[in-house]
Amino acid sequence: MKAKEKQTDLLLAAIREGQTLERNQKLRLIIGLSIPSILAQITNVMMFFIDQAMVGSLGAEAPASIGLVESTLWLFGGLAGAASMGFSVQVAHFIGANDFVKARQVVRHALLGCAVMSLMLCTIALLIAPYLPYWLGGGEDVAADASRYFTIFALAVPFMQFNNLAASMLKCEGSMRVASTMSVTLCVLDMLLNFFLIFPTRQVQLMGLTLTIPGAGLYVTGAAMGTALAYMIVMVVQSWMVFWRSPMLSLRRAGEPFVYMGSYIWQAVKISVPMGFQSMLMGGAQVVSTMIVAPLGNIAIAANTFAITAESLCYMPGYGIGEAATTLVGQSKGAGRLDLCRSFAWMTVGMGMAVMALMGAVMFVFAPELMALMTPVAEIKALGAQVLRIEAFAEPMFAASIVAYSVCVGAGDTLRPAVLNLMSMWCVRLTLAFWLARDYGLQGVWTAMAIELTLRGLLFLVRIWRGHWMKKLSVS
Repeated sequence: MKAKEKQTDLLLAAIREGQTLERNQKLRLIIGLSIPSILAQITNVMMFFIDQAMVGSLGAEAPASIGLVESTLWLFGGLAGAASMGFSVQVAHFIGANDFVKARQVVRHALLGCAVMSLMLCTIALLIAPYLPYWLGGGEDVAADASRYFTIFALAVPFMQFNNLAASMLKCEGSMRVASTMSVTLCVLDMLLNFFLIFPTRQVQLMGLTLTIPGAGLYVTGAAMGTALAYMIVMVVQSWMVFWRSPMLSLRRAGEPFVYMGSYIWQAVKISVPMGFQSMLMGGAQVVSTMIVAPLGNIAIAANTFAITAESLCYMPGYGIGEAATTLVGQSKGAGRLDLCRSFAWMTVGMGMAVMALMGAVMFVFAPELMALMTPVAEIKALGAQVLRIEAFAEPMFAASIVAYSVCVGAGDTLRPAVLNLMSMWCVRLTLAFWLARDYGLQGVWTAMAIELTLRGLLFLVRIWRGHWMKKLSVS
């Protein structure tokens, strides 16, 4: 493990020092950065699997209450991620240019900017929490739990924001293993805390012994509290590792006082605003999608929620490879190696499509088993398996859009890719879903999703091929 990590560090240093990389070295570098990130992403999905299984065992209403506000949670998470990326992309460029002093200056500005952003998001989330379930079309049977779940999430937003920032800084310097370890830790903590907070105290039989398992019996509220507490704990540890221990980014250095530089904030705004605007509208699109699904009933809401979680097993590897692409393209761009930018772009996109095509085939075959892991309700299992098999065919092109977008982010090109995502989502997916849901129910909604993802992948492949994403991004 240590030898592989050392090899990855040496290859990243070769990029910064202008050395030539052979194709097999590039491939080893991509794999070395991707595997830890993929494992972390899959672990995150397994966390949601187990969470959903815990809540799903309570019946149909409990998962429906979480599913109702889940798309809004993604919206807030996307905004927090956009704020972090605006700074971390600059850090990756400065690391690629071997200018670690400026990289640390950007980190200082990131702490300030993300503090302001997280407080704004927290305030907005708290204000809308009592009304959100009703705005989304939820009934009285799920609204109270959904509102409590979202309120607890709102209070945890600042911790999630700084955890996101610390993770993105680790990834942009190439410390994927550390970031992945922290992600796995987050998942384990979440599962343990949820285990004790969701269920009441109960007795279980194990090898002839009767054991009493303590529990708080908070149900949906317990699920929210477990996740929030896990984020708080991991945020503290991960922030310490970046801002205190990192050899490149630690702020524990004499002679480097904070000096406000408006250019760093402006560059962050130029990168983050398109991403944040995209997150808002993409999150808004997910909210609209939830509103399309909500009238189909609690069974459809729960099946939709569980199927989205199950599908994550397919596309999380794509996001893992995408994170590697952002790091590699970002550092190559900072080093002025545009030849490596293009090479890493095509290699990571190709790898993502191959991996997600395989995962799509697995999802198609084992769709009923995946749904059975999360819910005992037969109607939910059957409907969820049907829509997963529809989506399986779109996975390779979904990979193309995920990784190609990450390539563009690494280069600092966020405006036009954001427009591509938004036009595809709003003009294709939602329009089709609205019409198809009336006649085909949840299957129609997921058919619209599969068509839209295929089109989006094609658009991003064209974007990478044309090369405009390699435009100059000034860093100073």
